Amino acid sequence: MYKVFVNDKPLFLTNEVAKETDFQLFLLESVDIEQLIIKMFNNKISKAYLYYPDEKEILKKVKEKIPVKKAGGGLVYNKNGDVLFIFRNGKWDLPKGGTEKGEEIEDTSLREVEEETGVTGLKISRKLQKTYHVFKRNGKYRLKITHWFEMTTDFEGTPIPQENEGIEKVAWLNPSEIKQALNNSYENIKLLFEEEKILK
Repeated sequence: MYKVFVNDKPLFLTNEVAKETDFQLFLLESVDIEQLIIKMFNNKISKAYLYYPDEKEILKKVKEKIPVKKAGGGLVYNKNGDVLFIFRNGKWDLPKGGTEKGEEIEDTSLREVEEETGVTGLKISRKLQKTYHVFKRNGKYRLKITHWFEMTTDFEGTPIPQENEGIEKVAWLNPSEIKQALNNSYENIKLLFEEEKILK
């Protein structure tokens, strides 16, 4: 099962149908996916299942219906165990961005973190999960698939927000500050922290 966020609301791609649920159910084969997305963006639907019988094919089928944008990002630790956050559009987020032509996803992630925060000396320690969300650009909806990597750095300078990307500030947050920041963040970012069990 995949969890895609549409305007921070969950859209589950599933091959199982739960009997008792307050989720609306749609068949992937016949749904007008753009209409479904519009309803979720306009708060007419708060959570939904998109059903397709073959779990291995489900994401491929969705990609046929909506253009995909690939991105890479980092969950970056310094040597004190703090995590690197950016503040943009009134919310706390992790640095990430789209791939450039011919670029490996690891290189995208490292480049984007450095560009958005000014933090250097980044090393990838492991691959984390992918997150999925729908966004709108130039009047068209796209599915963004973000590949996340855990990174470390011994950087000791001052992070610099990439202002032309709308980033207002960059901060190293300790575990208790992270908890607070996640109250004003995105669902797919919270998902990363839940999965990694960073917040005990």
